[in-house]
Amino acid sequence: MKHGKRYTEAAKLVDRTQFYDLSDAVALIKKTANAKFDETVEMHVRTGCDSRHAEQQIRGAVVLPHGTGKSVRILVFAKGPKEEEAKAAGADFVGGQELIPKIQNEGWLDFDVVVATPDMMGVVGRLGKVLGPKGLMPNPKSGTVTMDITKAIQEIKAGKVEYRLDKSNIIHCPVGKASFSQEALTENLQTLLDALNKAKPSSLKGAYMKSVILTSTMGPGIKLNTAKISG
Repeated sequence: MKHGKRYTEAAKLVDRTQFYDLSDAVALIKKTANAKFDETVEMHVRTGCDSRHAEQQIRGAVVLPHGTGKSVRILVFAKGPKEEEAKAAGADFVGGQELIPKIQNEGWLDFDVVVATPDMMGVVGRLGKVLGPKGLMPNPKSGTVTMDITKAIQEIKAGKVEYRLDKSNIIHCPVGKASFSQEALTENLQTLLDALNKAKPSSLKGAYMKSVILTSTMGPGIKLNTAKISG
């Protein structure tokens, strides 16, 4: 794969044979993220889990102390008083049955997170084939199927991120923007790593975090020292 001049220059700053401590990796990511826009910093964790086994599935959410740096558009499926609660709490879109054809037939997807009250999941379930592949399906484990709509909205707006194992047994998660201070990015990363360590399946044999790589949108990957971060 041919990379541009900017990437090539950034890659020279990274020693591909080295495993970096968290603070050193964050300092380096800020140097290598030199695009003309504010790059998103992401963490990619290759695990020793097997997603085919239900007991080794990892899914949850955590509120990053400094947020993600991205404004999130929230769609809430609710009715009656809960619909009014969602509007008051700052949801971007609120509705019910009438939204099904708009999403299903018109391809409307101008939202980043979907929250639903449990009594609306029968309606939302009909959108499984659309929302599922995009990772937008509400789920109790990530706190997006709940009666406490206000709390859910507040946490998402504050910087709540969802983590889940993909088919390759890798977890991909945003941890902030390259413009964040080194301290803020490090704290966000540590918070996410702590949550992932707590989510380690008890049935797992062998290494949990096989590799952890930090990247920015346009920059090279930086390998983290897993011995220091996996619990």
